[in-house]
Amino acid sequence: MLTIWRHPRPIGATGRCIGARTDLPVDPRKAKRLAHRIRAHARRQGLPRDVVTSPLRRAADVGRWLQRWGFRWRVDAALREMDFGDWDGCRWEQIPPTAFDAWMTDFNGFGFGPGECLRELMARAATWQPPCALAVGHAGWITARLWAAQQKGQVPTAATWPVPLGYAQATSTPFAS
Repeated sequence: MLTIWRHPRPIGATGRCIGARTDLPVDPRKAKRLAHRIRAHARRQGLPRDVVTSPLRRAADVGRWLQRWGFRWRVDAALREMDFGDWDGCRWEQIPPTAFDAWMTDFNGFGFGPGECLRELMARAATWQPPCALAVGHAGWITARLWAAQQKGQVPTAATWPVPLGYAQATSTPFAS
């Protein structure tokens, strides 16, 4: 099983659409605190000191702490958050209601301009092969991975999409979905 943690709460994310193009920092103390929790989990489970993270700072900063403590840290772009295209980084109230409604109507296939649709994120998350048993990633990616593993063949809608994992929380998912 892969245990994946959602990164700590990023600085400046409140009220904004944050995806793969908005590389926000996290409070270094929160990154260190999550790294401590991952290190303790690895020790309790007898896991190798090996972690993979998204390249975005909000996840990678945790990997940097673990590396300082002797973990092998790898970065994998396939773990990055969904790419919201032109919406990425915008305040939610800046997004035209008609565009938001179009996304809710075609939740799985809506294209975010030069970004990716949920269907593409789900394919990326479902086919990713973990190089180790510990990872730090993003809520959208984690939810997509879990959906692919647990809801095989079902197309998500805005009404059926699960509540995302909380900041600095962990879940387990099969190595192969």
